[in-house]
Amino acid sequence: MDLLKIRDQLDVIDAEIVRLFEERMRLVGEVAEFKIETGKQVFDKGREQAKIAAVRELAHGEFNEQAAEELFTQLMTISRRYQYRLLEEKGRKEDLGFRQVDAIPTQGARVVYQGVEGAYSHEAALAYVGEAADARHVKTWEDAMEAVESKSADYAVIPIENSSAGAVRDNYDLMLRHDNVIVAEICIPVDHMLLGLPGASLDDIRTVYSHPQALMQSGRYLNAHSQWRQISVENTAVAAKKIISDQDKTQAAVASRAAGKLYGLEALAEGINHNKNNATRFIILAKDHIYRRDAGKVTICFELPHKSGTLYNMLGNLIYNGVNMRMIESRPILGRNWEYRFFVDVEGNLSDTAIQNALRSVSEEAANMRILGNY
Repeated sequence: MDLLKIRDQLDVIDAEIVRLFEERMRLVGEVAEFKIETGKQVFDKGREQAKIAAVRELAHGEFNEQAAEELFTQLMTISRRYQYRLLEEKGRKEDLGFRQVDAIPTQGARVVYQGVEGAYSHEAALAYVGEAADARHVKTWEDAMEAVESKSADYAVIPIENSSAGAVRDNYDLMLRHDNVIVAEICIPVDHMLLGLPGASLDDIRTVYSHPQALMQSGRYLNAHSQWRQISVENTAVAAKKIISDQDKTQAAVASRAAGKLYGLEALAEGINHNKNNATRFIILAKDHIYRRDAGKVTICFELPHKSGTLYNMLGNLIYNGVNMRMIESRPILGRNWEYRFFVDVEGNLSDTAIQNALRSVSEEAANMRILGNY
């Protein structure tokens, strides 16, 4: 066996594969021209399934059958992306349902947040619309979303991700129940304090209250005091308010410095969160489907079946359009075991050709694709 001769033969075959590939892509271009003229969609699921079944029949042996399926699945994916690009070049655009604006209006805006005054959400609301804003609190995050959807508020401030604890997953699910969009985001540094009544000391404390994430973020410090019970409440500011209301020196709250100042509590310990660079990312939701001219991030969601390669092929639509993915989060789809909804952040603006091309690809190939905002 001569290895060099075998490699020479492989080189000849590879050159022929490239030639045939380019000939195939030329024909794909002709298909795209036909679809432009007729308005036909690029993705034809039935045709692709039939093609995959046919090439499997041509292969010999179980390994080659599977390999042929994978090869042609990728080949057809590449062909679709080429067709999408040609459609874009020919000026076939789709209305994405969003309107571009120079700036998001905040003057005199009504903003809602979950919790009570002194919560990090309250701090984020004031940071976005200003100290003189008409800011009011509601009981739940869904109440905030409903206020925007019903137009009783202009914006809702919703936590979506913490640099230590990760995604606030429930809020991803809640967004899909309401016809609101993300128009901005703001990051608030998290600096947890252990707050107690004036005159209280660490030796007095027996119970600590806070939001579950705040307790987790401060877990190393709190767990070092094994005699302290940790009890979850709605948010950090609710915990602070409880301490001043109960007037019990054995109680403390994990909350912000602002909450301590607002409710007249003393800091028994400062900076107790173990990640000193901890921050929470809040999104700003609005009813109007608008985006800033200089917006640089797009959030979408889509659903995929529980099948090998589906996510890989879907994300390929981003790769082939030069779109950079910033974040991906998966959530189970209620009532459909082992099927998932994916939330994806990508860099770009809805006016960008690459973004429009990528989103068209995803919308045709995935189920229930939705643009959640450009901000």
